[in-house]
Amino acid sequence: MYSSATLSRYIGRQFVTWFVLLLLILLSIILLLDVVELLRRAGSKPDITLGLIVEMALMKLPEIGQQIFPFVILFSGMFTFWRLTRSAELVVARAVGVSAWQFLMPVLIAAALIGAVKVTLINPVGAVFIAKYNQMQDRYLKLRASSFDVSRSGLWLRQQGEREQYFIHADLINPQTFEMSQVIVLRFDGDMKYLGRVDAPTAVLQARQLELKSATINEGKKESETVPTYTVPTELDRATIEESFASPETISFWQLPRFIQTLEATGFPATRHRLHYQSLLSQPLLYVAMVLFAAAFSLRLPRRGGTMAMVTGGVLTGFVLFVASDVIRTFGISETIPLAMAAWSPAAVSLLLGIAALLHLEDG
Repeated sequence: MYSSATLSRYIGRQFVTWFVLLLLILLSIILLLDVVELLRRAGSKPDITLGLIVEMALMKLPEIGQQIFPFVILFSGMFTFWRLTRSAELVVARAVGVSAWQFLMPVLIAAALIGAVKVTLINPVGAVFIAKYNQMQDRYLKLRASSFDVSRSGLWLRQQGEREQYFIHADLINPQTFEMSQVIVLRFDGDMKYLGRVDAPTAVLQARQLELKSATINEGKKESETVPTYTVPTELDRATIEESFASPETISFWQLPRFIQTLEATGFPATRHRLHYQSLLSQPLLYVAMVLFAAAFSLRLPRRGGTMAMVTGGVLTGFVLFVASDVIRTFGISETIPLAMAAWSPAAVSLLLGIAALLHLEDG
């Protein structure tokens, strides 16, 4: 079979060029719409300037941009193949023995690399920006100092020590000072045998330890003992607690594994964070599937004369993928299905369907 490195570079460069152009166009539109929406929300707050609105929209842009990546891959792939087929460049390539799978290979590789760059570089930057956006939104639009609030339901923590396990409950927590009120610490040994409890009116989280003030210690049949300070070691810090109630999108891809481990070690649910991490890992596979769909829609257009059919098929594919992914994600968060299935099935199913569609069209 004939294969040309020059042809591969040319097709790959065409795809990357149209991907960048389409992404910039869509990001510009999204930025404009976000500015308009933020202006509407800030209409009753005269202290917010236009510069602040634009800054907030720019902070939010990387996160929204990541969500449209699969659709940009799909439509840039469709346009690339449509243009190359219409100009007869792919017809000539086929005539000299280049199969569809061969001239698809550089685009598939480019899509996978875009997915890797998005996950490893763009996602960490977007996480920092969206966290900053949430802070600015809380401060200027929602008029509150922090989005961290567990005062209505209380807070439960679990901490594994070297010899003991601690279950910690606080009725109230101040999001500014992280001072806890009405704190109860239940102590167990390594075999989960109950050792006693410690009660304190207040406690403060600082320097990787929880410091209980005026604590009353109860151990089995011993008389209660009150001490000025009782310290419980913990892996948590203020940032970890605050982020555990925030969206997983505000945490960098590189920090997620350690953060998940810390959450689970201290009793916080990490389902959303695990699902988000697995979904990020599946992104390159999903982008490859989008290229296969693009090829299936656009490679035979000149003979069938259906530009509108290509656009309609692309829009429907994007819509179905978005809805299906959202539904499956909901099942994953509720733990109705395994997290790995919820994270990987949209990409895996899309890849199989894309391969089947292309095999049917190309190889009959």
